[in-house]
Amino acid sequence: MGSPGARTADQRETRAEGATVPGAGGGPGGVKSARRTVELIEAFARTHGWLSPSDLHVHMGFPRSSLHALLHTLLEAGWLELDAASGRYRLGVRALICGTAYLDRDPVVPYATEELEKIRGETGWTTHFARRNGGEVVYLETREAKRSTHLISRVGRTLPAHATALGKALLAELTQEEIAQLLPPELPALTEHTITDPEELYAACALTRERGYASEVEEGTEGVRCVAAVIPYRIPATDAISCSMPTGQATDTDAAEVGALLAETADALGRKLRRAGIR
Repeated sequence: MGSPGARTADQRETRAEGATVPGAGGGPGGVKSARRTVELIEAFARTHGWLSPSDLHVHMGFPRSSLHALLHTLLEAGWLELDAASGRYRLGVRALICGTAYLDRDPVVPYATEELEKIRGETGWTTHFARRNGGEVVYLETREAKRSTHLISRVGRTLPAHATALGKALLAELTQEEIAQLLPPELPALTEHTITDPEELYAACALTRERGYASEVEEGTEGVRCVAAVIPYRIPATDAISCSMPTGQATDTDAAEVGALLAETADALGRKLRRAGIR
């Protein structure tokens, strides 16, 4: 049982749940409980395992009374699942339903999927369609190579933009100042090959602008190289398509040929989207 002082703090926080917070969503202020609900869902989305209320209290700093109320509400609404034996939670099926609804309602996805199928058929490699969200790229569609042994969908998964060809292609649409504001001061390494020096990243973006496609070798995943090109229907571009190839099966020449194909395909797709009135 917590101390009287701790209980009082929790009670103060509970009474303040309806207060607005400067800088949060919803105009000049956001509702604190709504903001915490979103943060809670995103914490579960970043975690592969189950989380206990104690884990969440320690890592997120929410008052226990508020935290338990939010967990109970999300559980009842289907956003969370509860393991009764351990008292731990994880994301529920409602998260998948809402995520699928986003894809179902996005007008670009059907067009992009058609092109991914064509590129996979022509190259034999795995293809992706992704969108930049801040300093990350979110995978919206994937077509695995028919000879792939992985067959794991990346849809809904995110990766740091600086560590992927998709991300570099999209970052190249921005100025150096915009890139610096978007990314963290220290760029995390996903592999030993990931670019972590901002100056090196800026140079990679400049090269991407010059040749029309981005390229990386084992920066995001060991054993995989990737090339990507933006779909130019928005300014700056938000979407890109890519092709992933095993490093042991694709040479620099192969990657350059696929990169040129992606640039040509993405440019044609951009024109098609603009003609369809999709912005």
